[in-house]
Amino acid sequence: MASPNSSARVVQICRVAPSLPAASSDSPSPDLSLPLTFFDICWLRFAPVQPLYFYEISSSSSNVSTFSFDSILEKLKTSLSLTLQHFLPLAGNLTWPQDSIKPILTYVQGDTLSLTIAESNADFDRFSSNYDLLVPQEYHPLVPQLENSHERAAVMALQITLFPNRGFSIGAAIHHAVLDGLTSISFFKSWAHLCKHQGLNSSSLPDHLKPFYDRTVVQDQAGLGTLFSNQYQDIDGPNNRSLKFWEFHAPLEIRGTFKLTRASIQKLRGHVLSTVSSDANLHLTTFSLACAYMWVCLVKAEETNEDETQLILVADCRSRLDPPIPATYFGNCITPCLAVAERKGMLGGEGVVVALTAITEGMNRLGKGALNGAENWVSGMSRGRSGRVLTMAGSPRFGVYETDFGFGRPNNVDLVSIDRTGAVYISDAKIGGGGVDVALVLKKHCMDAFASLFAEGLKGN
Repeated sequence: MASPNSSARVVQICRVAPSLPAASSDSPSPDLSLPLTFFDICWLRFAPVQPLYFYEISSSSSNVSTFSFDSILEKLKTSLSLTLQHFLPLAGNLTWPQDSIKPILTYVQGDTLSLTIAESNADFDRFSSNYDLLVPQEYHPLVPQLENSHERAAVMALQITLFPNRGFSIGAAIHHAVLDGLTSISFFKSWAHLCKHQGLNSSSLPDHLKPFYDRTVVQDQAGLGTLFSNQYQDIDGPNNRSLKFWEFHAPLEIRGTFKLTRASIQKLRGHVLSTVSSDANLHLTTFSLACAYMWVCLVKAEETNEDETQLILVADCRSRLDPPIPATYFGNCITPCLAVAERKGMLGGEGVVVALTAITEGMNRLGKGALNGAENWVSGMSRGRSGRVLTMAGSPRFGVYETDFGFGRPNNVDLVSIDRTGAVYISDAKIGGGGVDVALVLKKHCMDAFASLFAEGLKGN
């Protein structure tokens, strides 16, 4: 929630209940209890993920005959209630009963989701431009806090912030132990779909947006869920069943977003192909090339003295498990993928090839078994690794700019929580066309160097 002295004034805090239909085969029952899987428990005490969407609305907009924030809010609230009937756990709570080995996600009829309505006098055009540099704290008043204690944690909180005569933003705080990026974007796309098509079979979702709740499809023959639960209890323990979020405070000063157009990606791909042998079999996807280029620019900008540099990519496991599970599975189903490269190789003229080779090797290890080394996930995350470890968040495949509530594409989509984690956020490009946007938060002198290196390497595009 925004403080009284921030650039956003809280107008109202309300509770939104799911609009529960008659029982149906494609909806969970009114009362719902889901045990966390080992994929979920990994993220048990990580701080909330905070996506932020900006939408421009004006009195001259072709899709709004009368500019009325009251009518916009009513549409958003009504469609949110309809959406929650499909996503009941988002109105529920996470607890860790004394008689349960693992934490449990529960929804009981009557549970509600917190929705904050705020108003801001900040510069909407600057916030929604996407490519301006910002002080990280400028975004903070636009996202809510997530209720959280040692005994109980809310799953999601939302905030709609109105910018008079300009537009609005939708900010969220999302418990990472309940849903990953794919499930999160599925919720927002479902909400957008029901808002846009309100009045036309308004409670129905297309099949590709209907969440799949059967937890039995995630097999845990190695007992990882119990292992991870015990490891968390031993942190600051013994028998510490705390659900309190860990606090991260990265000493970062400037937030910036940089674009890689489709032409830029093609140029990087051509450079790699002209440098390596035909049998190198490197991953030449848009995502891998964007990560490699960004990684090289960042290593050069930060000027550390470490011999080794590390990048963690997060890979979706739904199609990698044996047997595969549905793409609409609700929850976490992701695995870390570590790429390691020598820093001196990254600084040379073929730095992108070195980075891409390291990424390919990491992905190939993942291909040999999505859960290889999984027993070390929690212990590794709680201890941390020596040296600078760069983490990627998001994916251009999520299609965040396809989230249209009936007011057009968002002007900007960002991830506020990278202010704390220091991760790099990658998404499909605001301008479309097959490119990507890359957002990161750095100290000012590093950001200046990164921006210069990023632009210099793309000259001619």
